[in-house]
Amino acid sequence: MYKIFSFFFFVMFLSAPVWAQTEEKDRLESIPDSVTSVIDSLYREDQFYVGLTFNLIGNKPEAISQSGFSGGIHAGFTRDFPLNKRRNIAIAAGLGWSLNSYSHNLFIGEDANGESIFRNLTRDLEYGTNRFTAQLIEAPLEFRWRTSTPETYKFWRIYTGLKFGYIYHFKSNFVQPENQVVQTDVPELDRLRMGATFTFGYNTFNFHIYYSLNSLFPDARLNGETIDISVFRVGLMFYIL
Repeated sequence: MYKIFSFFFFVMFLSAPVWAQTEEKDRLESIPDSVTSVIDSLYREDQFYVGLTFNLIGNKPEAISQSGFSGGIHAGFTRDFPLNKRRNIAIAAGLGWSLNSYSHNLFIGEDANGESIFRNLTRDLEYGTNRFTAQLIEAPLEFRWRTSTPETYKFWRIYTGLKFGYIYHFKSNFVQPENQVVQTDVPELDRLRMGATFTFGYNTFNFHIYYSLNSLFPDARLNGETIDISVFRVGLMFYIL
């Protein structure tokens, strides 16, 4: 119940700036046209973004499966550069932060020589937690189309592009009764990330998809098979002026 309450509280927190944006638009619309014409001629859209996603692991070996909840929180700033006079076609570049968690049965450890160990956890093994989390600095680059005008804040949008990132903090955590294994330095991890993004929606709520274009562990092997797993994220994105 606490997690459910926290989730809805967080969503309401995200929605608050959007409502504030609506009130600001209404205030601007009440100003005479002679005053707003200069502002309207240079309007931009969607400078800040906040998102919630459900995270999936793709291209995983047959022995690997996800279990439990895997999610992500994303936030950042983009600079909108309109390309046409109507200003409904634009490109945007920005900087953001992302926290992602993945729950699964892939054990990541280390042997006595400091070499990484990758194993699949079988169902007969008792453990409470096995997940890894990653914190990233990200740089989105988007091509944007929308039905916006200077007089309205409710419009359809379709954004697509690439998102480049760097994992500055990684933590693999395995917990079982009277035992815990934590790994933060995994040489096989590719910290440089690149993914394709697609966002579409109307007004406040927008459906968001991210698919990584490179593997998380390109040099790791499990039972003689390359662990060529990729990341797929799906969720909601909120945009704020």
